[in-house]
Amino acid sequence: MKSGKSTLAAWLHRLDAEDLKQVLAARPDAVSPPEPRSMNELAERLQRPGSVALALPRLTLPALQAAEALATLSVPASRQALTDLLDARQDETARGLEAALRTLSAYALVWPDSEGTLRMATPLRQAWDMPLGLDQPLATLLKDTTSEELRRMLTAVGVRPPGTKPLRLATLVEYHSDPARVAAVVEQAPAETRKLLGRKADPAYRPQAFVVFGGRSTSEPGARWALERGLLVQDRHGYGPVRMPAEVALALRGPDWHAPFDPAPPVVPLVPVSPAEVDSETSVAATAFAAHAASVLSVCATTPPARLKSGGVGTRELARIGKAARCEEPVVRLTLETAYKAGLMARDGDRVATTDAYDTWAGSEPAERLPVLLHAWWTLGLTPSQARDDDNKALPALAGTPSCAGCLHARKGLLTAASRLPEGQGAKNAAELGPLAHWSRPLAEVLPQDATPFATGIREAELLGVLARGALSPIGAALLAESTEELAAACHRLLPAATPTARFGSDLTAVVTGTPAARLVTLLDSVADRETSGTASLWRFNPASVRRALDAGRSPDSIEADLAAVAAGPLPQPLSYLITDTARSHGRIRVASAACVIHGEEPALLTEIAAHRKLSGLGLRHLAPTVLVSRTPLEETLAALRTEGYAPVAETADGTVRVERPGGPRATAPVPAPRGAVSRPSTPFRTTATPKQVDLAALAARLAGAPLADPGPDPCNGAPFATDTEEVVAGHATQIPHADVRQLAHAVDSGTAVTIEYVATTGSRTIRTISGLDLDPPYLYAWCHLRDAERVFTLSRIQGVMPPA
Repeated sequence: MKSGKSTLAAWLHRLDAEDLKQVLAARPDAVSPPEPRSMNELAERLQRPGSVALALPRLTLPALQAAEALATLSVPASRQALTDLLDARQDETARGLEAALRTLSAYALVWPDSEGTLRMATPLRQAWDMPLGLDQPLATLLKDTTSEELRRMLTAVGVRPPGTKPLRLATLVEYHSDPARVAAVVEQAPAETRKLLGRKADPAYRPQAFVVFGGRSTSEPGARWALERGLLVQDRHGYGPVRMPAEVALALRGPDWHAPFDPAPPVVPLVPVSPAEVDSETSVAATAFAAHAASVLSVCATTPPARLKSGGVGTRELARIGKAARCEEPVVRLTLETAYKAGLMARDGDRVATTDAYDTWAGSEPAERLPVLLHAWWTLGLTPSQARDDDNKALPALAGTPSCAGCLHARKGLLTAASRLPEGQGAKNAAELGPLAHWSRPLAEVLPQDATPFATGIREAELLGVLARGALSPIGAALLAESTEELAAACHRLLPAATPTARFGSDLTAVVTGTPAARLVTLLDSVADRETSGTASLWRFNPASVRRALDAGRSPDSIEADLAAVAAGPLPQPLSYLITDTARSHGRIRVASAACVIHGEEPALLTEIAAHRKLSGLGLRHLAPTVLVSRTPLEETLAALRTEGYAPVAETADGTVRVERPGGPRATAPVPAPRGAVSRPSTPFRTTATPKQVDLAALAARLAGAPLADPGPDPCNGAPFATDTEEVVAGHATQIPHADVRQLAHAVDSGTAVTIEYVATTGSRTIRTISGLDLDPPYLYAWCHLRDAERVFTLSRIQGVMPPA
């Protein structure tokens, strides 16, 4: 029998260049540098378990259902067998099955062989432990059974056993594949056996953990009768659970049972919506979020949020930021996560502070600010406004959780679902897009806090202006197309320019309509308290806020002049009175800082001390003729005065003279010798290089015109490998195929990152992304992103290689 790799390579070779280009576009990880040199190598890459795992979440529900149904059939399987299993005989379902098979073929997960039967990628068959609730076929479960045991099973069902074990196994499989025969046998079974068989044949049944006593598992009531006839199978030594072969389960489910298949997407209640209405709501939402984001980051720039000891920004800090910025917690979380992803914020010790990039961002127009956060949201590997975990515990923001591919697929599935709505129509209720998105991406992440599918993601999209009136907005369409130019154009068209002026009222308020300019925000925040923000922002003046500006060194005249420069009209008289009255009382009392005080009864002596050149480092200053303050702590001030020949005495807190008694000698504890430093590889961490963009059309044309077999020796020098690195890696990494050898060697030579499957000496298997590779056979030194440290890997323990996700 031909292997999956060879049949896939033959099918790929039969495709024309355009169809092959579609496969390459659907599976970009398979064409990452170094580019495959032959169809065999391409097929090898497409059959990687990690590559198949990346393709699965992008499948629609009918494609996934067809693949699961195909996984239960013996491969190669006929189209008719798949059609019968899915009950896809009607015109609509038949068209849906053809569309699902085309999708699977576009991803090179299912393909027809030269005889027209369906083949499947081997890792795809292993994606389900029990596809459709069915266990392995009878032939697989009985492969270790003895010939004598097979004879007894055939005798028990009334069939004369043939003479050899293969014939006996084939006869039993044929017998149990006939639903009528299986039904006749089950009718003769005891009641508890029939009950047990019915429960195990149920599509919703999943095996539970079994209990072992004395090294053998306990048998379920009624199992023995079924085991004697091959209706159930257990390890011949009595270990492990009792299992039902797939043929028996299908026979017991009856001819009316079919695998679930939903070729048509869910119906979404629609309402007419014009492009102008979508644009209007998008403009309002995007403008409000841009203003809220500016407020949140302005608060964080003034007072950076503190990080929890366990990592992340806790709920108290989130509430503080929300209160100061006048916005809800989901907006705060959304802003913090997207700003951190965009590089506007970064960890700074025990806090999260804004970066230099924030200053540039804050000084730009709203239409230039928003795309930065939108792009970060689109590529963010989490749902930023998720506030609760699976146990309903509060989650911190910026916790550094691992990237979640399911969240990315949920976001893309949501926008894909919205893009499929008829033109001029929007969902009556945006929540109705959830089931449609789930049909588009059934493996996407669904949060435990969501009462309906993707409710949190839908709310985020509405806050950002990605969805409006239940339809995909121009901003959302640009994100889905991943077009930077379209996104910038949509934001410039829909978001108004920043407002440089404010309207001042006699009630001591300042109102700014739209998004205030950065300079205006800085001015008003310095002299007034913000009360609301969004489509309109309001600041209120009071004595405390004006005093804050005066404390910052501003004069009352400069404050009034700056406010008059940004006022839409003359400043109201009450505001001028407030500034003048507050300035009149400002500074009448002064408070000076001092580490200690020097006082005495002789002004001339204190004047001499203050003028002493060698005591200038103490920071002495006159407060009164007989009082000096020092910026230096008391003990150091005493020592300095005594060094220069003075005889000061120290006072206690209550003003009495402190009596100083010298302490006796004490032994010094020996200092332990330092431990030896752990040796580290000399190779420093190197930033992952950005791979060049692959020309899919050129690659497809080259592969389509190349011979099916591998190119063999390098035409340049006759060597079996293209580079010396490939030859060295192949000599030591003996557990990986040639395509993986090339991928690993390319990462070594180019300095790019790569993901490996690695088995440690303990036997534990991990997936690690590594970079900065330094080859020193039989070892590989690299920076491990999983451990965030340099590590040494043994080449022979590498089991697989993939480009980083």
